[in-house]
Amino acid sequence: MSFDWHNPYPTVRSPVFARNVVSTSHPLASQAGLRMLAKGGNAIDAAIAAAAALTIVEPVSNGLGSDLFAILWDGERLHGLNASGVAPAAWDPAYFERRHGGAIPLRGWDTVTTPGAVAGWVALSRRCGKLPFGDLLEPAIELAERGHGVACIVADKWARQVPLLASQPGFADAFMPRGRAPAPGERFVFEAAGRTLRAIAETQGEAFYRGGVAAALVAHASANGGSMTAADLANYQPEWVDTISMAFAGHTVHQIPPNGQGIAALMALGMLDKLDVARLPIDSVEAQHLQIEAMKLAFADTYRWVADARAMTEVTASHLLSDDYLAQRARRIDPARAQDFAHGTPPSGGTVYLTAADEQGRMVSLIQSNYMGFGSGVVVPGTGVSLQNRGQGFTLDPDHPNVVAGGKRPFHTIIPGFLCDADGRPRMSFGVMGGNMQPQGHVQTLMRMLRHRQQPQAACDAPRWKVATGLAIDFERTMAPSRIDGLRALGHQSQATVDPYMDFGSGQFIWRLSDDPADGYVAASDSRRDGQAAGF
Repeated sequence: MSFDWHNPYPTVRSPVFARNVVSTSHPLASQAGLRMLAKGGNAIDAAIAAAAALTIVEPVSNGLGSDLFAILWDGERLHGLNASGVAPAAWDPAYFERRHGGAIPLRGWDTVTTPGAVAGWVALSRRCGKLPFGDLLEPAIELAERGHGVACIVADKWARQVPLLASQPGFADAFMPRGRAPAPGERFVFEAAGRTLRAIAETQGEAFYRGGVAAALVAHASANGGSMTAADLANYQPEWVDTISMAFAGHTVHQIPPNGQGIAALMALGMLDKLDVARLPIDSVEAQHLQIEAMKLAFADTYRWVADARAMTEVTASHLLSDDYLAQRARRIDPARAQDFAHGTPPSGGTVYLTAADEQGRMVSLIQSNYMGFGSGVVVPGTGVSLQNRGQGFTLDPDHPNVVAGGKRPFHTIIPGFLCDADGRPRMSFGVMGGNMQPQGHVQTLMRMLRHRQQPQAACDAPRWKVATGLAIDFERTMAPSRIDGLRALGHQSQATVDPYMDFGSGQFIWRLSDDPADGYVAASDSRRDGQAAGF
């Protein structure tokens, strides 16, 4: 398709055209990926190097104790990777009743599931990488050991988290080197993480799951009330999966299947096709209202039915994506008023995102996260491993498919996206990080690109809305007042929001310009972060 290259929105970014390209939320991570491409590596090598670097330069969003999902085009076909962690074997509702009075805590060891990111890097490298695995971690090791000047937006988000996490085990020693968060431009050295990265590089991840790092994690858990064991770590394996998909606007949108929320984006897009929303101007009140309502319907079903796929026995992903069911749900939308939707019953039958592409046609969509800011807030001394709090994604409701259980994956917010044309050829690797903003960002940016031909950077820069709860909607402060007033008149309850931690997401996009990868790509990077799209 041909884009309208005009950008109607205020921006500090221009699209980047290159045959080899990396787009991430931090310039030093983008450069780490480019180093691998310049060294003769491929897009998969570049993505792993960038992901490792992000654990050092953007620790407020991810770390060595993160989880990871990826979709990649290896030059011939799509692969999906679920490297999200599973619950410790000891976990069940009775465990949280005894320990926490029938609630899952927000932070601490009892929110930590087995970290999957390191295993994900190794799995990606073994299946599709070109360079030796150890080479891929060199930029991250250098950044950790020599230090780097902390970026402006990272510094701001870091400072917001310190009051919440300063008392968590190991946090202050790792992330408050001067008794506070680093200021913009201040050098941050993370020697402990550098040592762990070296151990991971030398053992292809074995040290993390079965060696010295694993022993340190287990000892720290035991000393601080956690239940993670050596067996929990040693038994962990990421899972290669087929994607789920939805036809939309002459293309096919791909997502990782549950336990992630990517299905919500597919459901919303399917409903919007039933409503023929493309007939409306993209920034009109009418178009935005229909998108908001479709997203609310999709979330209502996602939060009720989505869990580890092995536990979705009553309602499956195929049920939620069935054409008849999406048509039924779309009929619930009233173009004249906002509604607070309940879930339906289908008939039976803190995050970083990055993307990379190379001139041989390989493309990678990768996302990793510690969840809420620094995640659990727990940092294992001497290792630099900051741990996610993905256990917060479970429920204790015994009748819900997402009820907590040992060895089970929790509901996950992080979702990489991938787009193919109608003939199955790769077209775009993309993602929008930021909690439940992610499927909403996918829907809003895909609507702009595929239905209204807005080029990727313009679609990225456009003001966004975010579904909250009930009739409440948050609007980015750049949203036109007339549009906000029009949506309020339909019953949406809202006010312009000054960015909190999760804010309105941050996207990275790489669009393949033709069927011939030698023609290159156009890449975009979201100005809501410090990021950069770069290539050669």
